[in-house]
Amino acid sequence: MTQSQTQKPTQSLPLRKDVPTQLTWDMSALYATPADFYTDLDKAETLANKLSDGSLLVLKDSASIVKLLETYEAYLTIQSKAGTYAGAQSAVDMTDSELQIRARDYSSKMAKLDSQTTVVVQTLKQANETMIQQALQDNDKYRPFLLDLLAEKPHTLSLDVETALVALSPVLGLPYDNYEQCKLADMSFPDFEVDGKWYPLSFSAFENEYETDVRTEFRRAAFKAFSKRLRESQHTIASNYLTQVKKEKNIADMRGYESVFDYLLQEQKVPRAVYDEHIDTIMTHLAVPMRRYANLLKTANGIDNMTFADLKVPLDASFVAKVSIDDARDYCVNALALLGEDYTDMVKRSFSERWYDFAQNKGKSTGGFCASPYGEHSYVLLSWTENLGDVFTLVHEIGHAGHFYNAGQQQNYLSYAPSLYFIEAPSTCNELLLGHYLLQQKDDSAFQRYVISSLLSNTYYHNFVTHFIEAHFQREVYRAVDAGKNLSTDDLHQLMKASLQQFWGDAVEIDDDAALTWMRQPHYYLGLYSYTYSAGLSIATQLFKKLRNQEPVIDDWLAVLRAGGSKTPAELAQMIGVDITDKATLIDTIDFISSLVEQAAELTEQMA
Repeated sequence: MTQSQTQKPTQSLPLRKDVPTQLTWDMSALYATPADFYTDLDKAETLANKLSDGSLLVLKDSASIVKLLETYEAYLTIQSKAGTYAGAQSAVDMTDSELQIRARDYSSKMAKLDSQTTVVVQTLKQANETMIQQALQDNDKYRPFLLDLLAEKPHTLSLDVETALVALSPVLGLPYDNYEQCKLADMSFPDFEVDGKWYPLSFSAFENEYETDVRTEFRRAAFKAFSKRLRESQHTIASNYLTQVKKEKNIADMRGYESVFDYLLQEQKVPRAVYDEHIDTIMTHLAVPMRRYANLLKTANGIDNMTFADLKVPLDASFVAKVSIDDARDYCVNALALLGEDYTDMVKRSFSERWYDFAQNKGKSTGGFCASPYGEHSYVLLSWTENLGDVFTLVHEIGHAGHFYNAGQQQNYLSYAPSLYFIEAPSTCNELLLGHYLLQQKDDSAFQRYVISSLLSNTYYHNFVTHFIEAHFQREVYRAVDAGKNLSTDDLHQLMKASLQQFWGDAVEIDDDAALTWMRQPHYYLGLYSYTYSAGLSIATQLFKKLRNQEPVIDDWLAVLRAGGSKTPAELAQMIGVDITDKATLIDTIDFISSLVEQAAELTEQMA
C-alpha cells in the first residue's frame, strides 16, 4: 500500500468548546451562573436542617403531616432543579473536569442532606395509621404519596439503617457512575481500516452512524473493531454490573421482599405476574414477524448471510433523506398538531428556547434522554446526524418533555412522576404520530416504504425488540442471582447470546461479538427499566390506533399526561380504554407490528 492509502484522516469529533452554540442547550433558564447553583444548594441545606431539627417531626394531627410534606416538597424541588443542572450538564462532556466536579459536588452534598431528610419519610411511616388516613381525607394534594408510603411500610427498616443507606447512596450508585466513566471517558477506540481507508471509532460514531451504514463490509468491519475493544473491558464491566445486581438482591432480602423482582417492581406499581407475562408473550408472538423483517432486510440489501451486525441496516439503502434541524422542527409541530394547540405551542417554544443539545462532540453521552426538573421545562440530549431516525428520536424525547411539563402543571412534586411502566407511552405515541403524518405527505411507494421501515427500525425495533431482548437477558440474570448463583463474565455473554438466539432463530447468525451487546447499555443499572419500553409502546400503539380511527380520546389522553404519577399504570391506561392486565392488548400490538412488516414486504414487491 502507498502512504496515501494508509494515512489516517485527521478529522474526528470536535471538542465541546468548538461546537456551535445553537446546537447546544441553554441551561441558563435553570441557573444564570454556577454560583447560583451553589446558592440553591445552600437553600436546600437550610430546608434539610429545618426538616431534621425535630419541630416539624412531631406529628400531632393531619395538619402537621401536611406541613411537614410542604417543607419536604420545597426541599425536593430544589434538589430536582439542581440535580438536572449538575447531572445533565455532566453528560455533554465526560472529559470536562469542571462539569464532573460540579456533578460530584451535587452528589456528595445531596448524600449528606438526604441522610438528614430520610427521617421525614421514616417518621411518616412510623406515624399512627389513623392519623395518616385522616390526612388522606383532609388534604387530597398528597394522597398518592401517602398511599404509596403505606404500601411500603411493611418493607421499611429501622431509622438508623435507612439513614445509613441514604448516606451510602453515592457509594451504592457507583456501579452506574463507573460504567458511564468507563464507557465514555476511559474507553478509547482505535481507528479501523476498510479498503485502505481509516475511520475514527467511538461509541457515538458506531451507534449513531456506522451500524446503520449501507455498506455491508464497512458495517461488519466497524462492528468487529467495536466488539474487539468492548471485549478488552469485559471483565471490568462484568464485575461492575454483577456488583449492581448483588446490591439490589441484598437490599431486597434486607427489606423482606420475596424476590429481587418484587423489590424492583414495587416502585413501578406493577405485579410480577404482569411483568413475566409481558416478557413471555413478546418472545412467543413477536419473534415470527421480526424474523420475517430480518429476511426482508437481507433480500432488499443483497446480504448473503444475515448477521447481528446487519440488523440495523436500512430497508431501502438508496432512499436516504437528510433532515435539517429546522425541517425536523416543522415535522414535529405538524405531526403533533393532533394533541392540541397548547401542546404544539410548547413544542415551538422548546426550539426557540434551546431545550435541546444536538451537538456531536468528544466525551458526550451516547443515545438520547430527557431530563425534566420539576417546575421547569425539560432538557433533551441527543446527537444530530441529519437522518430521519434522528427526527423519530427527537419526537420521542418531546413526548417525555410534554408528559412531565403537563404533569408538573397539575401535580405536586411528590406525585408528578409516573411509573416507569407507563413512562414510555407518551414518547412512543409521538413517534407513531410522526410516522402517520409522514405517510400522509406522499403516496410514492419508495417514500411510503421508507417511512414504514423507519417506524419498524426506529420505533419498534429499537424500543420493542432491542430493549425487550435486554429485558429477557436481565430477567435471566436476576433469576440466577435470586437463586443464589454466582455469575461470571462468560455467563453474562452466554445468557445474552441465548436470548438473541431464542428470539432470532435461524434468521440471524448470532456470534460471540453479538453476545457482548449487554455491555453497551446503561439500562441494567436502572432497575427493571428495559421492559418498560415495550410496555409503554404497547399502550402507545393502542392509543395511536384510537386516534387514527378518530375516536374521541384526545381529551382523555391529555388528562392522562396531567395525571402524572397520581394513578397506577393500569388506572392511567384505563382512562383511554386500554387494559394492560390482559395479554390480548400486547398481542394486538404485536399484530400491528406484523402488519407493518407485511406492508413493507408488499411495497418491496411492488417496487421490484
